[in-house]
Amino acid sequence: MNNILILFSHPAIHKSRVHKELCRAARSVAGVTFHDLYGKYPDFYINVKWEQKLLVEHEIIIWQHPVYWYSCPALMKEWIDVVLEHNFAYGKQGTHLKNKKLMSAITTGGSARVYNESGSNHYTIRQLLAPFHQTAMLCGMEYLPPFVIHGSHMLSKSDILAYGDQYARLLSGLRDGTIPYGRFSEVTYMNELI
Repeated sequence: MNNILILFSHPAIHKSRVHKELCRAARSVAGVTFHDLYGKYPDFYINVKWEQKLLVEHEIIIWQHPVYWYSCPALMKEWIDVVLEHNFAYGKQGTHLKNKKLMSAITTGGSARVYNESGSNHYTIRQLLAPFHQTAMLCGMEYLPPFVIHGSHMLSKSDILAYGDQYARLLSGLRDGTIPYGRFSEVTYMNELI
């Protein structure tokens, strides 16, 4: 069984219908450690050693957040900057994350059609996630396809509940090793494998 760590970053969770449901779904899955960064560090003073210990204890790491200006919320970026230190996450002695799996679970306000070369955002989600992918590679981790929910502001309650169920199934499959790892290169989003 794989232990999963979800590093959740949302500065205004009270406004998010979708992430509230994803959080509920994630917390319902045994073997998942749900870690709310804004809840733990409202002052942005991150306990680096404790965060590194959490990373070492888990095989799969998930960065869950809304897409803010084509990236992640500020606290997640701060977490990446201070926790993934040289000689912990990368460098000659930085092998603590080697062979672990990393995935992004994100929401966008815009619809899927605007995230392509001819859309108004000019880039695909996978292209926008390139810095996260490269971070995983530098740390010796395998970067999995992202779990993506587009058009979060336009979803009905039933759509949101369906995404919550899909996320819970994904987490259970990752935990149990039943997601077909050999198919990762065939899909754009992890959603396609659920």
